[in-house]
Amino acid sequence: MQTSSRRAFLSRMTMAAAAALAVTSVGLSTPADAASGDISFSIVKGGFFVGAEAGQGVLSFRGRRYPLSIGGISGGLVFGASETRFHGTVTNIRRATDVAGTYGAAGAGAAVGAGVRVIRLRNEKGAILRLQGRQVGLMANVDLSGLVITMR
Repeated sequence: MQTSSRRAFLSRMTMAAAAALAVTSVGLSTPADAASGDISFSIVKGGFFVGAEAGQGVLSFRGRRYPLSIGGISGGLVFGASETRFHGTVTNIRRATDVAGTYGAAGAGAAVGAGVRVIRLRNEKGAILRLQGRQVGLMANVDLSGLVITMR
């Protein structure tokens, strides 16, 4: 009786482990499934304590170009106005719509005339933006900001 109880217990544990593995692997994808694309956009930012930013750009992905709208808000210490033209890559996407979403960042910077910005952001779908850009204007900031990208 003890041996049959052990077998039944081991059988149930094996089935439970297999079920858990199946459930967890459903949401996972391999790096081979993910792709990358090129992204570029311009943002105009202005603020006095609370900042706002808006812009537009393009995602190049699998031979097609997708227009984007960018908007955001920042809070903290924000003074001035600037325009930044970003260029970079978006990785860990499976389809173009994966780039759409909310990206958050904490940052500090200053630009008097021209400056360079480098930033890395991630959205709720796992898309990762690696961007660099030229910033022009008069801007000083130490803030938390949110950037929203939508497909047009």
